Amino acid sequence: MNNDKWFYGLVALSVAAVAYLSLYTLNQTEQAVITQFGRPIGDPVKEPGLHVKVPLIQQVNYFDKRYLAWDGPMVEMSTKDKTYLEVDTFARWRIIDPLRYYLRLRDERSAQSRLEDILGSETRTAVARQELIEVVRTTKERTPMQDDTLAESGLGNNLKPITVGRTGVEQGIINAAAPKLAEFGIELLDVRFKRINYNQQVLDRIHQRMISERLQIAQRFRSEGEGEAARIIGNKQRDINQIESEAYKRAQEIQGEADAQAVQIYAKAYGQSADAVELFKFLKTMDTYRKVIKQDTSIVLSTNSELYSGLKRDVQKNR
Repeated sequence: MNNDKWFYGLVALSVAAVAYLSLYTLNQTEQAVITQFGRPIGDPVKEPGLHVKVPLIQQVNYFDKRYLAWDGPMVEMSTKDKTYLEVDTFARWRIIDPLRYYLRLRDERSAQSRLEDILGSETRTAVARQELIEVVRTTKERTPMQDDTLAESGLGNNLKPITVGRTGVEQGIINAAAPKLAEFGIELLDVRFKRINYNQQVLDRIHQRMISERLQIAQRFRSEGEGEAARIIGNKQRDINQIESEAYKRAQEIQGEADAQAVQIYAKAYGQSADAVELFKFLKTMDTYRKVIKQDTSIVLSTNSELYSGLKRDVQKNR
């Protein structure tokens, strides 16, 4: 009786072991390729659930059904206009033919290496075919922004219109790389530029160019300011000269009118008789002496001079 129990127990254990080695499960995120002594047998298994294989002889190779990521390294490359950039790229892909994928690549590590080779090469080729602005700008619908100050100064009119755009460059990489990856059972879903940086030397040149442009704008503003200042000063000096000229003219007119009135008054006062006229001549002569003759003044006069007439009478009296 005990021997029967051991026998049935051994049979049950053997059946369980055979069942364990013969059955395998796939979840919804997996697909599998069955190999026998390292060679694929039958079609890939893609349906989730419980499946059967030959124990010990056949082996299950699992592959992911989900979207997988590829993150490329930062690589330096040149654009068509010889501008060196550091481009960081990433992609999304999935395994659509697990049998071909297994035969050509075997595992995801090999797939990542092949993706880096193909996508890196196509990225360098696509960037080298385009101008810098095509790689930097997102789409061709967005026009390049121009600095109004640069445009007014004539420094910002050399921006070229966008014909492809960064999205077009990325689509070109997908179109070129997808057929090559399809040979490995891989479907390339998307490629994007994660980051685009200038090379340090290029960045220094760009900074110097920006500084130069701003210095030119500042110099233009200074020149315009100096010109405006000169114009204002010129207008001010012209107005001052005009005001002074008009004031001098008016002063001369007033002085002339005053002199004319003074002459009229003198004529009316001293023209009433011969004695008044003589008195006027005497007073004017004395006034002239006071203005002309100083302490050390030497004067040479003719005896017939009107100015000498007053002195002449004094001299005769002294005699």
